[in-house]
Amino acid sequence: MILLLMAAGSGSRYGKLKQFDDLGPDGEFLMEFGISDALKNGFNHIVLITKKDNVSFLDDHLRNRLPANVKLDVLAQEITDLPQGCSFEGERTKPWGTAHAVWTARNVVDGPFAVLNADDFYGQPAYENAANFMRAHAEDNTYALVGYTLKNTLSEHGSVSRGVCQVDGDNLVSVDERLKLVAKDGKVVDEDSGNEYTGEEHVSMNFWVCKPSIFEKIENDFRTFLDSKDLGAKAELYIPKIIQDMLQAGEIEVKVVPSGGDWFGVTYASDRETAVAYLKEKTTAGKYISPLWPNE
Repeated sequence: MILLLMAAGSGSRYGKLKQFDDLGPDGEFLMEFGISDALKNGFNHIVLITKKDNVSFLDDHLRNRLPANVKLDVLAQEITDLPQGCSFEGERTKPWGTAHAVWTARNVVDGPFAVLNADDFYGQPAYENAANFMRAHAEDNTYALVGYTLKNTLSEHGSVSRGVCQVDGDNLVSVDERLKLVAKDGKVVDEDSGNEYTGEEHVSMNFWVCKPSIFEKIENDFRTFLDSKDLGAKAELYIPKIIQDMLQAGEIEVKVVPSGGDWFGVTYASDRETAVAYLKEKTTAGKYISPLWPNE
């Protein structure tokens, strides 16, 4: 039962590295609450993808907290990590995107795995539902999206990016990336396209259940991506694009698994106060113990 956390972002809108902000009542990082929820539901291998400069710090931080029976791999997402025979001659400081972050784990992941953002709070039921799906589909090539309701994932402090889903029953049909969604007059509007949504739509918050078959697909698409004549200094390769391509090619099925719980993110600095209050409330209510790792 593998949990892969992506923590290589720069937090440009947040103002600092939000993955390492002490939001919990005892100074815990947000990702530690997700790891705790995962361990409660049978996950026993944590893979963390971060920047090279943060590998040693995060490895020490988590290894001193996690139970001894939990396997931990902290890996660096590096621009120079390219498929064999590929090269990139341009100037670049930005990582290659979430698909490349997942590909970074190709040598330590050998079974079904859940992948999500380290700077989002997904709620305890989401991990339980993902774990149950992984157990039920351990032997097939079925993927899953842990889905949320659009209106419950907006920010009061600015626009947000969301993958709006088209769903047929419990089957994912497509994911439409919208980059500037805001609540307006009882609806949700994408300021880029002018598209309006009711707010009841399923959205992707980048919580997926994947199989190792994704690594070959990412590598093939990454080769094509690197060969593009229009490749810019900020172009990225994203997980939803990879999974949607596999889905449309008939290579996989993707089920939508209800999250069953709360979600919040810390996109803006002004989101911090809400996050701190929320985690304190959950801890006071007994949903989490404090400190989160009593045997540290």
